[in-house]
Parts: sequence; C-alpha cells; structure tokens
Amino acid sequence: MQEHVQLDQKQINEELLKDVLTVPKWWLPAVLFLGMVVLTGLGSFAFMVYHGLGVTGLNRPVMWGFFIANFVFWIGISHAGIMISAILRLTQAEWRRPITRAAEVMTVFSLIAALHTPLFHVGRPWRVAYWIFPYDFDRNIWPNIRSPFVWDPSAVGTYLIASTLFVFICLLPDIAILRDRAKNIFVKRIYSFMCLGFRGTPRQWKLQIVAGILLSALVLPVFVSVHSIVSWDFAVLIGVEGWHSTIFAPYFIIGAIHSGVSAVAMLMALAVWIYGLQNYIKPDHFDAIGRLLIIVATTWFFFFFLEWVYALYTLDSPEIALRELQAFEWPYGPLFALFVILSFVIPVPMWMIKKFRRSPMIMFWTTVMVNVGMWLERFLIIIPGLVRRTHMTFDWGTYHPSLIEILIVIETFAFVALGMLVFAKVLPLIPLFDIKEGMVFRHLIKVGRKTVPASIREGLPHHYYEEKHEEKH
Repeated sequence: MQEHVQLDQKQINEELLKDVLTVPKWWLPAVLFLGMVVLTGLGSFAFMVYHGLGVTGLNRPVMWGFFIANFVFWIGISHAGIMISAILRLTQAEWRRPITRAAEVMTVFSLIAALHTPLFHVGRPWRVAYWIFPYDFDRNIWPNIRSPFVWDPSAVGTYLIASTLFVFICLLPDIAILRDRAKNIFVKRIYSFMCLGFRGTPRQWKLQIVAGILLSALVLPVFVSVHSIVSWDFAVLIGVEGWHSTIFAPYFIIGAIHSGVSAVAMLMALAVWIYGLQNYIKPDHFDAIGRLLIIVATTWFFFFFLEWVYALYTLDSPEIALRELQAFEWPYGPLFALFVILSFVIPVPMWMIKKFRRSPMIMFWTTVMVNVGMWLERFLIIIPGLVRRTHMTFDWGTYHPSLIEILIVIETFAFVALGMLVFAKVLPLIPLFDIKEGMVFRHLIKVGRKTVPASIREGLPHHYYEEKHEEKH
C-alpha cells in the first residue's frame, strides 16, 4: 500500500463516527425512498398470497422463475463477506482492513434477502415451519431429508448465524467506543448493553482476536457447502437438460465469489462517494481488489467453458438443443450474449489496465456490469431448461415475469440497500480497531541506521519508509 497515510486515533474516531453520531441530510430521504420500495414489494407479496401464484408468470413446465434466480443471486452475493473477511484475515492481507466490515454486513443482509425470496415463491409461507420442523406425527408424513430443499434451510441458516456472530464479535470494540462517546443517556445505555462490558483489557482483546480467527476458519466449510447445496437443487433433478452436471458445485461457488467480490468493490466506491472515506479506501485498495477480481473472473470463465464442454461433448441431442435455445434462440440468445459480455468480456480487460483498476468510477461501473451479468446467468441456467418440451410434460409454455415478480425482486435490492444504510447510521461501516491496529503496525521505528515499520506484513521497500521518515524531519 504505497499511498499509506499515518492517522492518529483521534482523527480516526472523528472521521469514522461522524455519520453515526450525526444524521447526514441525505440519509432520511434515502431511507424513506427505500422503505417505500420495500413496502411496495411486501404489498405485492400480500397481493400474491391473497390471489394465488396465478398472478405470477409461473406456469407448466416453468415452475421456477425470477424468485429462484434471485435466490441464487443473493446467495452468491453473500459469499463476499467470507471471501474478503475470513480468507484475507487468515492470510493477514493488510488491504482488507477498511472493507471487511462492509463485506460482512452485506453478507448478513444478502442472506436475509435470499431466504425470504423462496419464502415468497412457495405461495403458502405459513407452511415453511413444517418443512423445517416436521410436526405431522399422526399421518407419518415427513419431508424427504435426502432432498437439497431440506438441506437449504439448514445450510443457509447456519451460514446466517455464523456470519452474524462474525459481525458481532468484530463490532464489540467499536460499540465500546460509541458507548464512551454517546451523549444521549438512552443511546449510551443501548451501546453499553450491546458491547457486553467490553473495556479493552488485554484478556478481552485476546479473546476477541482469537474468536475472530476461529470463526474465520470455522465458517469456511459452511461457505463452501452453502452454494454447493444450492447447486444441488438443480443438479439432482435429472429430468431437466443442462442441470444434471457434476461440475455445478464448484461452478456455482466460483460464480458466487465472482459476483460477491464485485459487489464489495462496488460498495467500496459508494463508501468513498457517499461517506467521504477516501482517507481509508484509496486507489491502492481498488487496485488490490481489481487484481483479485481478475483471478476470480478468469477462474469462473474457465468453469463456465468446462460446463459447456461437458454438455456438448456427450453429443446428446436434447442437451445440444438446450444449448442452442440458450445461446441462439429468442429471447434467450441476446440475454446470453449480454451475460457473457457484461460478466467477462468488458470488465476483465479493463481491470488488467492499472489506471482503470485504480479508478473508483471505473471499478464501480464494471462491477455493476458483472452483477447484472451474473443475475442473467442464474436466469439462463433456470428458465431455458424448464421451457424446453420434454417427453413427460403434458403441457408447456414459455415464461414472462409478471409485474408482481418484478416488484418483489426489486424489493430485495431495496431491502439490502436499506439495511446497509441503517447499519451505517447505527454502527461504523469501517472497523475502527482494525484501522488503528494497521496504523500501529505501520508505525515507523529506528533499528540501527534503518527506519522500518514496526511490523512488516506486505513487502514495501525500506527506502519508502526512509523517505517518509526524512520528510518528517
């Protein structure tokens, strides 16, 4: 990080807590607008429950539509928190420090958005409790525990609990700072209750750090299993061409990382513009996440290529017909071309240019393109396979999403944005203790004739520190 600027603790507290302890002028209108969008989506859901699933575009044989595509998309976005926070924390990558909190919080709200999408899709949401906790002891009717649809609530629920614990453990030192700085007695009591008596003693710091590392390691298997199970929702259904593929689990995981890390880069740009965090999120951070995205996007494209190779290599006529429908027939052909262009063809060459990679504006728009493309990918995996006629289907039709479905999908995006805004108003979006720790590690000390950082994590040349030391003197 060549653009490092040494900041004192007072400046860090003032800059990172100003939007928590005060209310920005734009915050209330933004929250009201997003709240209205969320209420509109919930109203559409109530309308759908009252009138039935007939108000959607779902039909035979397309029983899954926008709802399930949106579910898979948000599960993918949720992988950002673990990829950025847990893995980079374990590898001690210094550039992770300003962005871990935002990535973790986005994971939590994305998982909630993902969970309530299939809840809307089932049509009778009050029966979900039966699928999770079977109660039918009289007729001995039980859910099929070999089905991924039973695994989904368990895996996603475990992931949500672990991610929430992860966020809360890392929040304790910052909540304690808010407790000490809050002026309103009622607010002070709330923060005092939330910080669980954290006083910053050596033992508390040790337990907090160990808990963060353990949760980082323990949540990684869950991170892998969640999207694997989501992929098996499709892979175990052998009746649909294009779904029964053994490569779906790693393909879905790397696709989730691609969309999730892109969402974090987009969030970084928004944090710089909206909250003025340019002292903490610098072009170096965009450069680092851009290089990570090049690797992730190339790996994802490799799996995407393999998925098509495995499908066409069999020379199975139904499989080839499905691929023709996906890539060349209306309306899926143009969507397929758009998906490939937005997900890989435009962003990756731009990320390979350092000047573009270090620009918040370019990183924002390229990552927006990636997530539009990845949403289309989920749509193209689900819908064309169901649209095709099969021998066992007595009725068939195409799929046109209704206004109700579109409003509910928009509601999930507004819900995540609203959650992030409310969180950033109540708690700091950048971890204060992590930033201060990074400043301590970069504190310059003199060893003999050399001026070096107190702790060397990422290889900056010593002459960089010597120059900085000379400037001070």
